[in-house]
Amino acid sequence: MKALLATMICCSTGFFASSACLHAQSQWSPGPPDSSVQPVAFPARVAGNTDDSSTVVSLPPSNEAATQSSQAGHPAPAGRGSEIGKVGIGITLSTLGVGFQAGVSIAPTLNIRGGASFLTYSRTFHYEGLSYKGNLDFRNGDVLLDWFPFHNGFHLSGGALVYNGNNVTATANAPAGQTFSLGSDTFYSGNTNPVTGTGKLQFRKAAPEVRLGFGNLVPRTRHFSFGVEFGVAFMGKPQTKLALAGTACVDAAQTICHDVATDTTIQNDVIAQQNKINDKAKYAQYWPILSIGFGYRF
Repeated sequence: MKALLATMICCSTGFFASSACLHAQSQWSPGPPDSSVQPVAFPARVAGNTDDSSTVVSLPPSNEAATQSSQAGHPAPAGRGSEIGKVGIGITLSTLGVGFQAGVSIAPTLNIRGGASFLTYSRTFHYEGLSYKGNLDFRNGDVLLDWFPFHNGFHLSGGALVYNGNNVTATANAPAGQTFSLGSDTFYSGNTNPVTGTGKLQFRKAAPEVRLGFGNLVPRTRHFSFGVEFGVAFMGKPQTKLALAGTACVDAAQTICHDVATDTTIQNDVIAQQNKINDKAKYAQYWPILSIGFGYRF
């Protein structure tokens, strides 16, 4: 206690010599000096001396300095921004076909995603006396921007089928002597030269699309992903093209017959038939999208 009082009096008033202050302080200090403590000089005036002198008193570093020292050389912990630029790839099964996709994170709540899908389906059907052997061929590629407003798997997506190769092709025929309709007229397929032809239904080459779903192809905290999406592609009104050849007769006895490919009246009926098919298929312009996918983030 005496040593502590001497130190306090010495450092506050300067009545004792600097060496005496240091001696008193060393007696009060409870242990060996810390080698990491840096000396700090405080001026002290000795009685009877007009010159200023410095007394070195060791003080521990401040909390702020200690904090800066402990953080020196250590980088800041990674946050959400560290996931920007990560890439994910995956496979999909959807109403647009079987395909693949790839995506990249461009912001904490934004991804850019692109992919392609394919589907082929064959079926024979009959429409107004003509037999069609049809093939549904989907060949498309899309680009989407995914937005995750709640920082979880729920997302809203907008983009486009930048390549829309979706179409239906068919071969058509009417058996000899059988009736069939074109437009508002009915004909008999020629016995010696039955009516045959081809047909194609297609959409515009690019189509906007919107989606909403759950899942993230580029997850922020894991590698594997699973996603489900619902949406619609605005593929535009379908356009049908029929090309028919052969002989069409206006009576069962086939006494009055015409060449389908060159007769003006029959060609007008072909155009009317195309319009009827387009009207039947008009709902396909809003193509529904249901998709499930699996992915892996690198």
